[in-house]
Amino acid sequence: MTTLNLGQLATFRLVVQRGSFSAAADVLGLSQPAVSLQIRQLEQFLQARLIERTGRGVKATAAGLALLTHGERIGRAVDEAIRSVAAFSQEVSGTITLGMGATACIHLLPPLLQELRQSHPLLRVGVTTGNTLEIVRAIEENRLDLGLVTLPAAGSALAIAPVMDEEFVFIAAGEQQAQFDTLTAEHLQDRPFIAFSAGSSTRLVIDAWFQASGVEAQPIMQSGSIEAIKRMVRVGLGYSIIPRMAVDCVEDRQGLCVRSLTPVLQRQLAIVMRQDKILSKGISEIIRLLQPAE
Repeated sequence: MTTLNLGQLATFRLVVQRGSFSAAADVLGLSQPAVSLQIRQLEQFLQARLIERTGRGVKATAAGLALLTHGERIGRAVDEAIRSVAAFSQEVSGTITLGMGATACIHLLPPLLQELRQSHPLLRVGVTTGNTLEIVRAIEENRLDLGLVTLPAAGSALAIAPVMDEEFVFIAAGEQQAQFDTLTAEHLQDRPFIAFSAGSSTRLVIDAWFQASGVEAQPIMQSGSIEAIKRMVRVGLGYSIIPRMAVDCVEDRQGLCVRSLTPVLQRQLAIVMRQDKILSKGISEIIRLLQPAE
């Protein structure tokens, strides 16, 4: 090897960020020996030891820390070079990696991807689903280009831009609509409640709505799947509170009554990316489509 291998450099940075070869291997979808081989080859090329083992995993040596500093600049320079070349083409192309929650992926993303494919057939979009913490970490580690997450989200190297308010709505089986005349936390607390899994960001938002009225939600069922929740509600097992985007389409709310809560429950969604991320044409186009029309 006569030149610095950018793939090996990226693997080295990920090993240091994750603190172990195995954790980096999981992220990359490689075996641990394959990751170790990349690091050895990089060390042989640079004639320096870059990583040392500790009782808590691995950390960068002094030489490794110096390489990390240059690695950040190299990554930015590569992004800038790609952007400069792309500027000579009017076509939006390349690959963009996007992260978002499962509900947004199911109900918000398909029409966006359809429009992108029609307008920019050479642009490829890879999508990863996860919660806010998982997506933020992936963006910080440069494994994702941008994400659509639920606020709050934080990171010293992140650019965070709120783009929309998402309402949560009450749903029940259509034939049970008359049983729910008032949709306050006090009136709902003793009714059969089918909830999102405990600990999820969605569940935390809903629990906070109940707690603001001095009420603790007591679900009879919990699920991480919004579609499973809707099916259980349709057959009359209980009511639920879900993001409105999951019942925006006529076919998605068949058999359900959908109403706003009192008081209205909302959360903010935001676009998150690294502050040093180069705004390619593809990224700019996705950001434009994620922002609601005026």
